[in-house]
Amino acid sequence: MRHAKYFSIFVFTAVLGYGAVAFYFLPLATFQGELTRMALLPESLFGWTKPQPALDVKWMQQASMQEADVLVIGDSFSDSRVWQSVLTQHGLKVRTESWDGMRGICADFMPWLRTQGYTGKYVVLESIERNLVDDLSKSVACLHMQYHPNRMTDAPRSPPVVSFDTNQGNYAGKLSTGLETQLNALKYEHLSSAPGFKSWLLPNDVKLARVPNGCELFSHARCNDALFLSYDKAEEVDAGAFGNIEKLNVRLSGITPIWVFVPNKSTAYLYPNKQFWNEAERRFQAPNLLRMTQQAVQAKTIDLYLANNTHFSTAGYLLMGEEIYKAMQQAQPQKISR
Repeated sequence: MRHAKYFSIFVFTAVLGYGAVAFYFLPLATFQGELTRMALLPESLFGWTKPQPALDVKWMQQASMQEADVLVIGDSFSDSRVWQSVLTQHGLKVRTESWDGMRGICADFMPWLRTQGYTGKYVVLESIERNLVDDLSKSVACLHMQYHPNRMTDAPRSPPVVSFDTNQGNYAGKLSTGLETQLNALKYEHLSSAPGFKSWLLPNDVKLARVPNGCELFSHARCNDALFLSYDKAEEVDAGAFGNIEKLNVRLSGITPIWVFVPNKSTAYLYPNKQFWNEAERRFQAPNLLRMTQQAVQAKTIDLYLANNTHFSTAGYLLMGEEIYKAMQQAQPQKISR
């Protein structure tokens, strides 16, 4: 009986001690970036610290299909409507749809588009590098439009935050997550201090990698290293994509397509010598976003992509918007702003 009592006291004390320690580290489980959340690494190490440009929400308004000058079909790089603010500041009205909603550029896309009341001259087709081959293949295989409107399509968007406190956490998460984040931080400090450290493969498809001249390119505390998706490829983009673009351009007769391919973050910082963007520019006048990223890197642009995220920063999005606007001007030499 006495042993059972002592055992109960021991278990209670152990649970209480675990709870106290885990509660102490719980604020570490407050994540601002998707990659820090996936990897369970603290924002105090990988959260960006340089303020980003402020964006007025009036430039992020969604136009109806009937009033739009430009239709954008894209993924998460377009959903925030940040890069589109460059176009709206030039007087253009922009409507943004997602690939999930549109399902693709099907064989009957142009008749369908005209029945929606769209009278604009431009369709911007945006895909992130890791998905572009599949996005193009799905479109080529699609015969009939099956538009699935999403209730969020026309919902207002908020401007991206200008800054955040990397050390300001809360106690809303799971106790175990805060403790695991602290253990990962300790493991990172140990691994990254070793001579010749290059990378660390974490759970949930995250890779931490040393970036050449990283502290000239990022503002987070451990600026020599950044987080990436582990399944991004170092190899060149499949050249078969070009044939599919040609097929889709035939379907887009009567309108000006602007093909926009966003480099993976890993391509921009770790594998920058890919030639897909040069060829896409040569053959289809696609904005060369890889060249844009490399010029920004050479100019030591801080936080072009955010260290804790797979996406551009606000500054990066605005550069992207300028490249797309220039491509539109070149595709249609006359003045396009209204």
